[in-house]
Amino acid sequence: MRTSRREFMKWVSAGGISLSLSHLAAAEPVAFPARETLPGRGKLNPAIGGAGRVDGVAKVTGSKLYASDFRANDLPGWPEKTSHAILVRAPDATHVYLGMDLARLSGALKPTVIVTAADLARINARVPAYYEGDLFCPVGKTPLYMGQPVALLIFEQFDTYDRARIALRDGTFVQFGEETGPIVMPNYAAYRFTRVAGATPDAPDVYSPVLAGWVTPGRTQASALPVWSSTAHKNEAGYEKAAVYGDQIRAEIAASESSALVLDRTFDTQSVDPMFMEPECGLGWYSAKDKALELVLGVQSPYEAAESIAFLLGETKAPFRPSAINAQFAYVGGGFGGRDHTPFIFYVTLAAIFFPDRPVRLAHDRYQQFQAGIKRHAIKMRSRMSVDRASGKITAFAADHVLDGGGLANFSANVATCAATAAIGIYDVPKVDVTTVAEHTRGVTAGSMRGYGSLQTMTALEVLIDEAALALKLDPIDFRRRNALKQDGRTMTGNPYIVSVRSLEVLDKLEQHAIWKQRAAEKARATSGILVGTGVACVTKDYGTGGDSSNGRVELSPDGRIAIFCDHVEMGNGIGTALANRVALHLGSIADEVAVSQVGVFDALELVTSGDCYTMDQKTQDKAEKDPRWVPSISSATSASIGAHVGTHAAAEAARVIFRFGLWPAALALWNIGPRDPRAKDFAKAQWKDGQLTMVGLPSLPLAKLAATAHARNLVTGAVAHGFSRWSWARARFPINGEQYRAEIDGLALRRGAGKFTRINRASVLFPPTDNNRMGTAYTAACGATVRVEIEKATGVLRIAKAYTAFECGQALVPEVVIGQAQGGFAMGVGYALLETLPPFEGGPGNGQWNLGQYLVARGSDLSLRDVEIELMPPLTPDELPKGMAEVVMIPIVPALLNAIHDAIGHRFAALPVTQAMLKGALA
Repeated sequence: MRTSRREFMKWVSAGGISLSLSHLAAAEPVAFPARETLPGRGKLNPAIGGAGRVDGVAKVTGSKLYASDFRANDLPGWPEKTSHAILVRAPDATHVYLGMDLARLSGALKPTVIVTAADLARINARVPAYYEGDLFCPVGKTPLYMGQPVALLIFEQFDTYDRARIALRDGTFVQFGEETGPIVMPNYAAYRFTRVAGATPDAPDVYSPVLAGWVTPGRTQASALPVWSSTAHKNEAGYEKAAVYGDQIRAEIAASESSALVLDRTFDTQSVDPMFMEPECGLGWYSAKDKALELVLGVQSPYEAAESIAFLLGETKAPFRPSAINAQFAYVGGGFGGRDHTPFIFYVTLAAIFFPDRPVRLAHDRYQQFQAGIKRHAIKMRSRMSVDRASGKITAFAADHVLDGGGLANFSANVATCAATAAIGIYDVPKVDVTTVAEHTRGVTAGSMRGYGSLQTMTALEVLIDEAALALKLDPIDFRRRNALKQDGRTMTGNPYIVSVRSLEVLDKLEQHAIWKQRAAEKARATSGILVGTGVACVTKDYGTGGDSSNGRVELSPDGRIAIFCDHVEMGNGIGTALANRVALHLGSIADEVAVSQVGVFDALELVTSGDCYTMDQKTQDKAEKDPRWVPSISSATSASIGAHVGTHAAAEAARVIFRFGLWPAALALWNIGPRDPRAKDFAKAQWKDGQLTMVGLPSLPLAKLAATAHARNLVTGAVAHGFSRWSWARARFPINGEQYRAEIDGLALRRGAGKFTRINRASVLFPPTDNNRMGTAYTAACGATVRVEIEKATGVLRIAKAYTAFECGQALVPEVVIGQAQGGFAMGVGYALLETLPPFEGGPGNGQWNLGQYLVARGSDLSLRDVEIELMPPLTPDELPKGMAEVVMIPIVPALLNAIHDAIGHRFAALPVTQAMLKGALA
């Protein structure tokens, strides 16, 4: 179906609902103007020509508000009193659900309203296809997964709610009958990635996913796993061809002669929780009189959340169908992927709908967040690698991955493919065959989380690489350098990266660092009872999804004040400051306000979309793009790894338009330079310095004066832009002031003077070809780490003595935030490698009994913070674009620690986490 923001609202209105969306602004009786808008004009940082953290003061003073901070009496126009809801979940997924025994909630503790699956069926609520599966498990069915909701209990008084929450914590009131075993569901995804390179590096590939497309087996066994063999029946021709080459690669590895080193290893990674600081929370109020639904939410995907909520209620019966929905989005207290496409939003909505005229707050405590929150995938991996002993070159690699996707699909298919295409890391391997399958299980849902599959497969790889280097008696860094992919080399899907490839530089940094150079001396210097080891790892991580959208709106007032609006979410990733700094490159000053999580402020573009940007064919795209409003995708969810690259793109392009057709002609007027003067075309030579526009031989012009002139002359003073990237940005031409303006955007609206925004029809557009969907990735950033550990032989206690990380991210828009992300990545890597783990089923978080008493996260004492050095490498060129780096900085920490442990004790672990007890056992 073809939809746009405007047409979507019309479509919803046809069902009796009008939809509006906004970023939550104020907890004061002055509507929503300022409280949730990031301030600007911070102290300039000469090192980067921009600001520090535009949200820094608000954060440290506590004035920055998150979804969990709001109650009804904080919101103008809302009733003062807030009611509260408890989402009851099933702690069992192998028996028939029989209902709840709420006898313990006697008297005043009884809930005012109970919502179950029967109530959803009664009002005709619908579940969007992405969230397929019952929102509540019906009585008489076996829950689809542990932690599946069974009911929503609503309490009018906080005290009643709080006492009931404690009384119900053990979960034994949820009753079960006959044992059925877990529900069997189809796999979420199964793919095979096979590449056979040509005879020389310059020769075309014999076979690759880019040439032939991605393939999946056509037949599965009675068990959950696919039949990958090329001889299996019912395989399509496309899959069979890949399978034939893949089987040949595996046969060659198995038949390798003594001239080759062959390693065949397994590695298992565990399920973990994102552990963001703010558990999921939301507030809803449904006015029965006005039929208006107000929501306050904190998510990573605002546009998707709004669409999904409207779909949920689009065909509900009166009086449960609102005539208007106003979804407001607050800042997010951490995400790490766990708030992207979260079903939590539905339960906030239902709480409000089923308790009209009383604002209802639904907030997870940490027990509930463990039981319900999206987890990182546990992956079982088997890897086989063949290395030529004479040259030290990897000749072939094969792997099989099985991902535990848990109860709902979420992004399991995407994580599986990302993990598979990352399986050879930074290396150039001529023959590769990787299979991957994401299974449905009764565990808590796994989905998007920092590292996104690459963390798991690159950990297994870098441990294998280290083992191969030692077996060949090669220096581990030298072995990596011999095999590292060069700038124009092809990835395992068959395409080259289109950005800088700097893993060799990172390896040089690691090799030259004192931690690595002094490793033998430190081992020899170890005191009695202490074992010392040093490890290294180097990885790469893609950023972007191959279907990313960016919306940006920039406005310039007559007195030179700058306002920025963006659809990406501030969740500790520094997107607000990144926006301010990138726009400042074009407008000469830090913005006075930055509003993120915006959805409805881009309507002037009148965009429409249709189809799936990841699966559409070229013919479909070519036909659709004839409509000047059509784009492959309108808005994307936020992940920290795309904030700088995607989140700031459209705003930067909007600012560029304002400069080119607003400030530059204003400057020409002030300089008395006519249109025929050759200098009139020298806008690329103009530079900003201390908030003033400078040109050689001409007086400097302050921004305020330029802005006033632009307004007075009715020049461009505002722009709304949209961009789409499928491993490269769409490009279009727009008629502006009699010329064809070319830019990496596909939608544009302009404001002149103090007028209204008007859409500019593009004259032509070049969307990235749909064949780009065959790439695993085209954007990459590199990071390496070396770590020294000290292990107490008697107890297995491990201490990180020294650590060094080197990474590159193109142009760092906010170096302070970039370093902060790297520090956080180090902490998360340590926790993942040594501490954090969640059992998958009955003993795991789905039983509702998990909290930080059982789940160990890294603390300051685990990190040796004073001995962690982080080096941010400068961009290759002054104009290099920003890269995504928030995930890559975590990944090498894990294998570097594992390799250091092996160096210390001579034992190589093949599963995570490596705990003190495991170390003590290996040393016994």
